[in-house]
Parts: sequence; structure tokens; C-alpha cells
Amino acid sequence: MAYTYRCRDYPGNESCPASFTAETASEVMKHVELHGEVAHGEDPKQWSQDDRQQVQKLIVAY
Repeated sequence: MAYTYRCRDYPGNESCPASFTAETASEVMKHVELHGEVAHGEDPKQWSQDDRQQVQKLIVAY
């Protein structure tokens, strides 16, 4: 089973074309954190627990 995340599904990021697919949800989360830092200028260490939970809800198995 693979997991995927589309950045445009996160509120406020509708114009971002990035998506990530990996074997595990935790691997996808690492890609999302790196993407947030590089592409959006965010510091993932500063993300609130609510932000992290919202991202995790958007990581879907297929």
C-alpha cells in the first residue's frame, strides 16, 4: 500500500502543484516537512499540533 499527499488540498495552498507518494505515511510526512520548508518558507518545527493533524488527515492510503 502507498500513501500520498497533495499540497493543494491544504487550505491556503490551492495553487501549489506538489504531491508526494511513498510507502509509508511517516515517509510522506518527511517529504511534506521538507517541502514546507523549501517551497513555502515555513519552519516545520513551528507547526502547531492542529496543523500537523490536518496534514496527517490529508495523507491518504491507496
